[in-house]
Amino acid sequence: MPSAPLTVRRALISVFDKTGLVPFARALADRGVDILSTGGSARMLAESGVTVVEVAEHTGFPEMMDGRLKTLHPKIHGGLLGLREDPGHTAAMTEHGIAPIDLLVVNLYPFERTVASGADFAACIENIDIGGPAMIRSAAKNHAHVAVVVDPADYDAVLTDLASGGIPLDRRRHLAAKAFARTGAYDTAIAAWFQAQVEPTATPERLLVAGTLRQALRYGENPHQSAAFYVTGEARPGVATATQKGGKELSYNNLNDTDAAYELVAEFDDPACVIVKHATPCGVAVAQNLVHSVERAIKSDPESAFGGIVALNRPLDGPSAERLKELFLEVIIAPEITDEAMAVLAAKTNLRLLAAHGLPDPTAGGRLIRTLAGGLLVQSRDLARPTRDTVNLVTDRVPTAVELRDLLMGFTVAKHCKSNAIVLVKDGMTVGIGSGQTSRVEAARQATRRAADLAYAAGESSSRAIGAVVASDAFFPFPDGLETCLSAGCTAAIQPGGAKRDEDVIAAANSRSAAMLFTGQRVFRH
Repeated sequence: MPSAPLTVRRALISVFDKTGLVPFARALADRGVDILSTGGSARMLAESGVTVVEVAEHTGFPEMMDGRLKTLHPKIHGGLLGLREDPGHTAAMTEHGIAPIDLLVVNLYPFERTVASGADFAACIENIDIGGPAMIRSAAKNHAHVAVVVDPADYDAVLTDLASGGIPLDRRRHLAAKAFARTGAYDTAIAAWFQAQVEPTATPERLLVAGTLRQALRYGENPHQSAAFYVTGEARPGVATATQKGGKELSYNNLNDTDAAYELVAEFDDPACVIVKHATPCGVAVAQNLVHSVERAIKSDPESAFGGIVALNRPLDGPSAERLKELFLEVIIAPEITDEAMAVLAAKTNLRLLAAHGLPDPTAGGRLIRTLAGGLLVQSRDLARPTRDTVNLVTDRVPTAVELRDLLMGFTVAKHCKSNAIVLVKDGMTVGIGSGQTSRVEAARQATRRAADLAYAAGESSSRAIGAVVASDAFFPFPDGLETCLSAGCTAAIQPGGAKRDEDVIAAANSRSAAMLFTGQRVFRH
């Protein structure tokens, strides 16, 4: 493979994104480079005084079919693919009048952006680029003799190389790798979209996932691990769509915890505040207004709130910001952040403020992906959302309206806790959470202990478990877990049901005059 720097005598330019195009092409022309071009790119360059030759003139074959057919021609692909040191290739190029093309500058129709805009099927199909990817692959394959540029961010580096005597092999390889990554991601987006059109709930034979680097992170979960943040282009509001309004750079743990908090807070219709530590809810509250929900979420567990992540399902306003200003927090994420809130938090220079520009739809589907050694685990999002109309009463006593509201809230919170999970809720506020335990009864013990400890720390005269309701993310296999909560003062429970000893658990609830609902849906989170 030739290792000498590449001299560019002829370039083909055909771009949708015309950022920086004119000065780049003018610099090439000033170096004596002949420029071939097509369509809008050719018009822009000609109107700017850059001499160009239309591809149709170069090939002797007219552009047709509304531009679908213009660069798919031997004089284009032969000029890109021909091996300059191969006598057979050079003889074929001479015989057929194929001039070498040394530099290809192409970026693609905006398929991903078209899909994200909600365009109809026909518009999406029309934005599938054919000639562009074909040329990119030809040039990248033959990077020994051709440099390929798919990103305007690389224009300056190419010009610098040319000014220094030519484009070196290592640069050409870097550009080729970037080009193949771009066409790979492009095809992935098309395949994923097309699959969703024909079989939206199917498990595809080939799962394709592509991401674009958003941020190289300082480290991963621990300082000795490297990490980066990639975005997939999914139009789901959250950390990937958010605008950072202030504070330090987000870390790996910040991003993971913030995603967990925002997905939970979006589950609630009333103004809600969620506080998360280590991807686990520690304080959740709903109220009639945002500031009240903030105050109650902090009250849920002030100790754990220290250094936490706060998620809101309403725009962060001034009064809520005043309350949050009193805490040391890592991140606040909300649909929007008002100017008043920004002014209140201006002095908190390390606090990361994220405006997500919307809330994720908790009823919308999608895939969740987890890596394994040598493979991927893929599942649909957990869309379980029990309502007063879908739960089943299994006890003699019916829950009160307040208990029912708290039961549904508790089950929603439990869905976002690591299993085994037990969540205690009282008056729209979590008062004890047991999460990530290896036995359900231990999760119940943890939740009730926490309710007592938090009450003691706040100077309250009795455990917060008294009068609370209990939610379990999976069935109680024995009565002991439920009895632990009822003995601590809980008055009602919600759980999936389905255990062999359901009747024993129901009997335990009835013996304490507790109400209990079955959801029929387990919400494990491992």
